[in-house]
Amino acid sequence: MHPDIHSYNQSKSSPEKEICQLLAERIDTSLTEAKSKIWHAHPVWFIDGNPIVGYSQLKAGIRLMFWSGASFAEPSLPDKGKKFKDASITYSLPQDIVWEDFDHWIEQSKIIQWDYKNIVKRKGKLERLK
Repeated sequence: MHPDIHSYNQSKSSPEKEICQLLAERIDTSLTEAKSKIWHAHPVWFIDGNPIVGYSQLKAGIRLMFWSGASFAEPSLPDKGKKFKDASITYSLPQDIVWEDFDHWIEQSKIIQWDYKNIVKRKGKLERLK
């Protein structure tokens, strides 16, 4: 686990700390080809410089976000972005995480990707990579 992500997780209170730790470990294990870092103040994993998945703290809990998640067409990933192709889910307790859904979303994130890396260059227009 990236040391900055470990520090981010440790800075949280329970149960958010446990949720963050579980998510980071599973993402690291599932996306071995990804690079991770703190980006815009929260943990994010990238493939070829493109953001794939990350999480952040909200008042309601820990929000797990997939940058291309709206294209997964998954009803179990309920919160769709309005402007971009992201989708997310918020966890308030560790036991809220449905690992079968999580694993499926991770697999989808490897297959379906929008080019966020070049969004500024394209003046806000997203193009599909995969």
